[in-house]
Amino acid sequence: MPAYPAGSLRYCAFVSSLMKQNLLDFNLKGLADWFQDIGEKPFRAKQVLRWLHHFGAEDFDQMTDLAKSLRAKLQDLAEIRPPKLLSEQASDDGTRKFLLEVGPGNHIETVFIPDGDRGTLCVSTQVGCALECSFCSTGRQGFNRNLSVAEIIGQLWWANKALGRDPKGERLISNVVLMGMGEPLLNFDNTVSAISVMLDDHAYGLSRRRVTLSTSGIVPAMDRLRSVMPVALAVSLHAPNDALRDELVPINRKYPLGELMSACKRYLEHAPRDFITFEYVMLDGVNDQPEHAEALIRQVRGVSCKFNLIPFNPFPHSGYRRSPRERVQAFASRLMAEGIITTTRKTRGDDIDAACGQLAGKVMDKSRRTMRIVEVSA
Repeated sequence: MPAYPAGSLRYCAFVSSLMKQNLLDFNLKGLADWFQDIGEKPFRAKQVLRWLHHFGAEDFDQMTDLAKSLRAKLQDLAEIRPPKLLSEQASDDGTRKFLLEVGPGNHIETVFIPDGDRGTLCVSTQVGCALECSFCSTGRQGFNRNLSVAEIIGQLWWANKALGRDPKGERLISNVVLMGMGEPLLNFDNTVSAISVMLDDHAYGLSRRRVTLSTSGIVPAMDRLRSVMPVALAVSLHAPNDALRDELVPINRKYPLGELMSACKRYLEHAPRDFITFEYVMLDGVNDQPEHAEALIRQVRGVSCKFNLIPFNPFPHSGYRRSPRERVQAFASRLMAEGIITTTRKTRGDDIDAACGQLAGKVMDKSRRTMRIVEVSA
């Protein structure tokens, strides 16, 4: 190794030259541009993208329709580096949870949920979450950083390999929901690039209707998504008025419900589905009373929508309880009486802490929120 002074420009340039490009960080356009940069034909991108994602290749030697000289070149310049799979858990109901390492001290969780002929993968987009929703275990643990494209799409890459295929040779994952750890729209560019790989026919070939992004309501980013990559949209609502939502979902203080409902109407102009899904965690005595249902009906009037009522999944020191089943049923009945399609989500994977709001992983908390929680609890 040359004796450049550590930290010098020459040293940094030398170290950078030793780093291989992780091809999982590219969508089709990015990969085509990279091939052109290294003096290769851009059409190679389609071949390599198919090997990476359709076939789940782990090594360039597996890419048998590429010339040996190109494979050797790729070995020198590039790598295939998904997140490291640490463990896998299986629930009694068939749900499977994958724990992945994304750097020292940082772990994320990804969940596969089978349901009849549909298999849904719940994908994370950040290490932790910065939004501090009061009822969410992920939000309580703090925030470290955004995930890279490779770390987002790598969850789908790993799950496909771990799950295999059905007897007909079809992949078990038919739907992807970006509802895991983190707020996807606060990691906009990487999330959109990963979605483009999910939709690409040379990769996973999912339709826009089968990829759902869940947001707490980052209004400007919702408008951006509508313009560049409209997929099915779910909005974490959880309250019928600003006063209560300010407590439960603090981002509401920046983008209150009036602005959020207007953004939902705009999104529907280009959405692949003709409705927005509103997610609503049912919290005993907090947001589940008849007056909350009435206020909710007024709030969403004029927005084509359906509701997904979610039983609260307890975690230590949450301060909340799950609403009784009878109250959830009465709440749903009131919404349906107004013609609003309403479902109650099945609680899946709670025996392995894989249910909604329970994903935690392990986060080196840059926000020091975990420290604040300990101090408050002491």
